[in-house]
Amino acid sequence: MPMLRDIVRQKVQAALEAGNAAQDWNLADPIAFDVSQPKRPEHGDFSTNVALVLAAHLRSQERKCNPRAIATAIMQLIPQEGPVAACEVAGPGFINLHIDPAWYREQCARIVCRPETTGQLDLGQQRSFQVEFVSANPTGPLHFGGARNAVLGDALARVLEASGFEVQREFYVNDAGAQFDLFVASLWTSFHRLRGHPMPFPEGGYTGAYMQAYARILESRLDVDLAALSRAEALATIRPLALAIVLDDVRDEIALLDITFDEWFREQTLHDSGAVEAGIRHLSRLGYTYRRDGALWFAASRLEGNDQDVVLVRSSGEPTYFAADVAYHRNKLEVRKFAQVINVWSVDHQGHIPRMKALVAALGHDPDRLRIVVYDLVKLVRDGQEITMSKRAGQFLTLREVVAEVGKDAVRFMLLTRAPESLIEFDLAQVVAQNQDNPVYFVQYSHARLCSIRMRARDLGIPIPQEAAAIQSLMQAHLGHATELELMKTLLALDSEIETALHRCSPHNLTYYAIRIASSINAFYRDCRVADPERQQLSQARLLLCEAARIVLARVLDLIGVHAPETM
Repeated sequence: MPMLRDIVRQKVQAALEAGNAAQDWNLADPIAFDVSQPKRPEHGDFSTNVALVLAAHLRSQERKCNPRAIATAIMQLIPQEGPVAACEVAGPGFINLHIDPAWYREQCARIVCRPETTGQLDLGQQRSFQVEFVSANPTGPLHFGGARNAVLGDALARVLEASGFEVQREFYVNDAGAQFDLFVASLWTSFHRLRGHPMPFPEGGYTGAYMQAYARILESRLDVDLAALSRAEALATIRPLALAIVLDDVRDEIALLDITFDEWFREQTLHDSGAVEAGIRHLSRLGYTYRRDGALWFAASRLEGNDQDVVLVRSSGEPTYFAADVAYHRNKLEVRKFAQVINVWSVDHQGHIPRMKALVAALGHDPDRLRIVVYDLVKLVRDGQEITMSKRAGQFLTLREVVAEVGKDAVRFMLLTRAPESLIEFDLAQVVAQNQDNPVYFVQYSHARLCSIRMRARDLGIPIPQEAAAIQSLMQAHLGHATELELMKTLLALDSEIETALHRCSPHNLTYYAIRIASSINAFYRDCRVADPERQQLSQARLLLCEAARIVLARVLDLIGVHAPETM
């Protein structure tokens, strides 16, 4: 069913149209008005500025108007049935609307009766979206900074799926660039050192301890004698093995966060298939390339929002990384035909966004079909000191190490507590503390408490009804306490919170929503005795409210990829 805010908006719009006919407001076109939730509860559940907007419109036509009189006229035409129980005019002409508590009770009963539909929207209508995330250079284990990309991308994909989109998760494997060449050369050196043959690492090579482990895996997989080969032949031989070794490692690490990818798309396939050259020729046919200083350039500055051109092919004849991007995004938009593509990038790549938008426009597509979510860095802290990270030198904490120390749930939850563009400080001590200052523990404990209440009621012989009619009847007849109502209002904000995460292209609001639910649960538990054998029907109604809260909280945790424990 539509979200409550949308239902309220529809009723206000209907009243506005009826008033337009009756009051001769002469509205030929719809006007844009807000429906929002007031900060103070005494101002109602929703408030609208429709009368103020209409008054401004009438003044622009040099017509006399009184915003409060307009508000009164509109208010009197809002049907006070369904969810809306009462309205009043406030301030200079706002209309405050109060929702009938019976509506909240009815909707919470529906959650209990049909938990599988909770948090399932149909905004996407199964349109195909792709989320490309992580896409780290295949040069070693994932350092912890990359975990933010992984968690953000996967949670965003979960929000899209909950919103009714068909989603593909993709990891773009950068196996055609200089960094992977350097990694292969470094692995060859590590292999020789493993065999007892000293060899200097290539300049700027990867020297971390993990390279020794990779060299041992390489040794176990080799079926040729590298000593009999030239350097070029040896590097060509170990190249596919090196890629398999590092991707196996990355897959295992990503799986620790309960993340899997539908597609591991290799950059090298774009070169091998001729797609890179085809993309360059296509841009040239469209008139978006030119030559300067021996190089071939993409004329991005001819397109809106971009003032810098980009090299496609160097003067040496070697295509740039951007040339591969041309082929890759043609593949996404034209071959696989995703309705929208979302790339999750670290903040140091944000300068590339204008040229990527220009590329999509040059290819003849709406630039909005590509959305790039940029996230800031993670500051990892232990005992008040930041842990510095260098992948090449091997001086970093891997994702695997941090998950082993603090757990998957802490990593996922805490890395979603800030908007992507904000820096995150990840305190290793705080996220394992078992107290209410640790939001992960606070939220998960609240879910476990709801499960324990259900078990206690069973031990006391208080049955929980299963029939829809009984559930509706009990909740309507017995739930009226202020904290009960507050908890119901909080639970019924789920769809709105999902929609907010969708429009922001960031699910960080869901962690705060989970904390808000947990706080409402604790207030309810504090103020209302749930399992009371002497008041069985009231207890049953409150147990049903507990079940609604458990269903919603578990759904929110699932959306951010966090476990909802039954015991702690």
